[in-house]
Amino acid sequence: MSSTRLYYHPAFLNHEAGPWHPERPDRVEHAWRHLQQTGLAERLSIQQPSPASPDSIRTTHSQRLIDDVQMTSQRGGQTMVDADTVIMSATWEAALLASGGVLQATDAIMADGGNAFCMHRPPGHHAEHDQAMGFCFFNHIAIAAHHLLSHHGLDRVAIVDWDVHHGNGTQHTFEEDPRVHFFSIHQSPHFPGTGAAAETGVGEGLGRTQNVPLTPGHGDVDYMHVLRQRLRPALEEFQPQFILVSAGFDAHQADPLGDMRVTTQGFRQITDEVVALAGQLCEGRFISVLEGGYDLPSTTASIAAHLEGLLAAHA
Repeated sequence: MSSTRLYYHPAFLNHEAGPWHPERPDRVEHAWRHLQQTGLAERLSIQQPSPASPDSIRTTHSQRLIDDVQMTSQRGGQTMVDADTVIMSATWEAALLASGGVLQATDAIMADGGNAFCMHRPPGHHAEHDQAMGFCFFNHIAIAAHHLLSHHGLDRVAIVDWDVHHGNGTQHTFEEDPRVHFFSIHQSPHFPGTGAAAETGVGEGLGRTQNVPLTPGHGDVDYMHVLRQRLRPALEEFQPQFILVSAGFDAHQADPLGDMRVTTQGFRQITDEVVALAGQLCEGRFISVLEGGYDLPSTTASIAAHLEGLLAAHA
């Protein structure tokens, strides 16, 4: 069995905000088809997620938000949470499966090692404690971090977010928690307007939030410089026991929702750098979760390059 697990469920295709919406089902359908056609899927351990329990969602989100997503979804039709975020009949199931897959991945890796990519939608890193936003309903990466801390008893978890948009929900979840080091490299100015370099944590968590906002036009060389000069020393000091990654591929030069210049090969280099840190610091324990990426060809190619990097770690 491959040491690299891929979590995917066909129900992720059922959450559909409309043909006009960039966060659409064919983001993962196109990638899944490519993995099968190229034979890459055969080199992976394919896992189908089960839904997360409401109790696990409550580690990160309010009961009000959970009830709102569930009841609005079960009512059917389409409800606009904000200008970008739509709840429809399949949203509840898809969001629970997305969180559930990440929880299953944490349990599997804590038990047997290896690494994993969760090719999930809807994404999660913008979801706040009490608010769905930015295409996101539940913050899967934050739920997984809470699970590692509470269920598995870890003391130090790192979250690396390389989506072109700042992971506001993840930062706000852990900004007071010294057990979680949150690192984000993102375009600025850009949605959601958070993630300034001066945002470094609150109270006991001061110094555990690390934001590197970049102006439009930065590419592979710039990203690698930041990872080597900023992320690496921070994590070597923090000594995480697990690395979680919000893997958005919308910093790609072809993506319509960003203005960065990262290439497909650049995402492979970024992957290799963070996977190497996991190998050095936490016995290779690494899970990445799909966030953004809205141009189908470049997102699919970047996902494939990312998976090649995960496979290479255990070659």
